[in-house]
Amino acid sequence: MTEYTRYQKGIIQRFYENRGHIAIQKLSEIVSNLYLEDSEAKRKRSWNAARKHLKALGFHDHEIEATIGDEDLGRLAKLVEQAF
Repeated sequence: MTEYTRYQKGIIQRFYENRGHIAIQKLSEIVSNLYLEDSEAKRKRSWNAARKHLKALGFHDHEIEATIGDEDLGRLAKLVEQAF
């Protein structure tokens, strides 16, 4: 197993402390990108990324699947707003 330096341990610790903030920021970017995106393949990747970040924030599976399954951008934006 790799031993990390004190500096590296600090970076890892701060990442996990701010994981929720990072997920909220990424979701905000995804909402913006989905609104502007024309490519179906990129939209699909963005919705999958949104699913991952919503799970990281602790939203319930039924709420995530309802939003992602319907590809409801308005509902996704409301979930991001709730996370703030």
